[in-house]
Amino acid sequence: MSEAANIISDVARQENVTRILDCAERLFRHYGYGKTNVADIARELGMSPANIYRFFASKVEIHQAVCGRMLGASYKMAYEISRLPISAEERLRRYVHAQYKMTLEVMLDEQKVHEMVIVALERDWGVIDKHVDSIHDLFAEIIRDGIEAGEFREQDPVIASRCFGAATVILCHPQMVAQCLAKTNRAMPDDLIDYAIKALK
Repeated sequence: MSEAANIISDVARQENVTRILDCAERLFRHYGYGKTNVADIARELGMSPANIYRFFASKVEIHQAVCGRMLGASYKMAYEISRLPISAEERLRRYVHAQYKMTLEVMLDEQKVHEMVIVALERDWGVIDKHVDSIHDLFAEIIRDGIEAGEFREQDPVIASRCFGAATVILCHPQMVAQCLAKTNRAMPDDLIDYAIKALK
C-alpha cells in the first residue's frame, strides 16, 4: 500500500473511531453507562456490532477511550492556565477553581456522566494515573516558577506538587466532591486553596 493510501486509511480509521466515541458518549450521557451496550452504539450508528469490534475490543475499551477524552479536556484547561502570564499563586488558584467548577458542572450535574466517571475510578485505570501524573507535572512547573520568582520558599517542586495535589484533591475528585457537597463541616474551597498555597510559602 502506498504512503498516500496509508494516510487515507489512517484518516478513515480515526474518523470511525471519533464517530463511535461521540455516539457512545452521547448514549452513556442519555441512558447511563450500565444501560448502554455495544449493540446500542452500533444500532445508533447504523453499523453492525462486528464493525464496532474492528475498532474496540469491548465496551470497557470504549468507555476507557471516552474517559480519556474527558481527561484530555481537563488537562487542556490546566495546561492553558499554567501558561497564563500571571503569578504562580494565581495560576494554582485558577486551576483548582476551574477544575472544581468543571467537576460540578460536567461530572456531577449530569448524573449519567457521574456514573461513567465512578465506574472508571473504581476500575483504577492507568489512564487516570497518567492524568494525575501530568497534572502534577504542571503543578511542579508552576511551583518552580514561584520559587524562582520568590513567591514560594525553596523546596523540591516535585514533592510540593504532589502535596498540593493531595491537599486539594477533595475539590477535584468527583466522588469526594459529591460526598462533601451536602456537608456543613467541610472546608470551603477558597479556605482550602488558601491553606494549600500558604504551605508553599
